[in-house]
Amino acid sequence: MNSNSNYNRLEHWVDEQQSKGKLAFSITELKKNFVNDSETALKRVLDRLSEKRKIVSIFRGYYLIIPPQYLSKGILPPALFIDGLMKFLERNYYVALLNAGALHGAGHQQPQEYFIITEYPVMRPTNKRGIKINYISTTQFSPEILIEKRKTETGYINVSNPILTAIDLINYEKRIGGLNRATTVINELLGNIKQKDITQELVVYSNTTTLQRFGYILEEVLYKQNLADKLYSLCQKKSLKFYQIPLKASGEKMKELLDSYRDEKWKIIVNTDIEIDE
Repeated sequence: MNSNSNYNRLEHWVDEQQSKGKLAFSITELKKNFVNDSETALKRVLDRLSEKRKIVSIFRGYYLIIPPQYLSKGILPPALFIDGLMKFLERNYYVALLNAGALHGAGHQQPQEYFIITEYPVMRPTNKRGIKINYISTTQFSPEILIEKRKTETGYINVSNPILTAIDLINYEKRIGGLNRATTVINELLGNIKQKDITQELVVYSNTTTLQRFGYILEEVLYKQNLADKLYSLCQKKSLKFYQIPLKASGEKMKELLDSYRDEKWKIIVNTDIEIDE
């Protein structure tokens, strides 16, 4: 592939994909459609299309097609390509934390970064044309019952349901700016969380320290006694052992926490005041 006519051929193929509503493709797929062209020749044309901002490489061997409405940004919103990318990588995933919160109506603080929880091995963050995607890898992936599918322009994306979003906000609070921010978003999610949503699957999946902190926040900060009671009951039923832990896991030595208030029910050493942004 070394002439303008050949370049136009590939450009036409890209336009055709876009006309069908498809906004991404892999190099493997491209090779199947241009079997007579060498990989070097294809790469050369892909580079030209990238220079014209018609496509962008979002991951090695995976390209996004940029329609006219996104030309000024030069990239698609993550919600339009993350499902295709993760299928290309053969990874389980879900949209999490502040992004999941926003999709569930907790839009008080619009996230500047995109958070995806996925499986090991660890993935490096994606930084491309003003968009940053953080991948949080976990050895114990969430059960399907805690994950929802949300419709997008290009298909569906996996999103943590409201209760899993709340648990993750506590578990990964350092990634989003601390417990105050996590609790603020959880407070906005409460309209979507019912007692029946606190399930055995949630308790089995979550680590015990996160459940302790979440239970304490529900009961003593957000005053959701019914939710806290349901969570506590399931923890007892599962014979979870609570140990004394600080509310803010900031590394203070235990001797420095001796004068802090202790919540005996959740075994929380209250070493910080949580303030909710109004």
